[in-house]
Amino acid sequence: MKRSTILFGLIAITLILSGCGPSEKSHTLSERRQIIDTMADETLQRLYTERPSTRQQIAESAGYAVFSNANVHIIFVSGGGGYGLTIDKTTGRKTYMKIGSGGVGFGLGAKDYRQVIIFKTRQALVDFTGSGWGVGSQAEATAKTPETGVDTAADGILGKEVTTYTMTKSGLALQATVSGTRYWVDDDLNQPTF
Repeated sequence: MKRSTILFGLIAITLILSGCGPSEKSHTLSERRQIIDTMADETLQRLYTERPSTRQQIAESAGYAVFSNANVHIIFVSGGGGYGLTIDKTTGRKTYMKIGSGGVGFGLGAKDYRQVIIFKTRQALVDFTGSGWGVGSQAEATAKTPETGVDTAADGILGKEVTTYTMTKSGLALQATVSGTRYWVDDDLNQPTF
């Protein structure tokens, strides 16, 4: 693989992804939080519609996270970025977070998706918001419904403490893990507002 090809791919991905998410240049701190809150509410409503059993799963959970992520694959390099939040149901605390991903492999295309992570234990939620996750392998299971062309899936489980649902424009997909993905707290958005 030529260095110039990789460099071109990285530059293109950086330029494309720089427009993802609420920018601090064009939105106030409060507006950026509101954009993320609205995305999370809309994503949950879509999940409840496509998979009604998730409403009960979230009601019984210790907390949950909702993310919006865009991923671009150009020739041999892929990268993605996005934003989201976690809700600790014990304390009611909302933590704003970022997501980033990257990988190497042949391909071309872009994917915009929403992800809901349900934490069955408070410790799993605390570990996630405290140190984020760096995940390296991916396994998916999806079933296509012939009459609608929409993907549906069974529960995706990351260990026994976490269930993950990923929704693309074409429907709901299950992922046990997310390939080459890192989640971390957005220090800027978690500043106190006076």
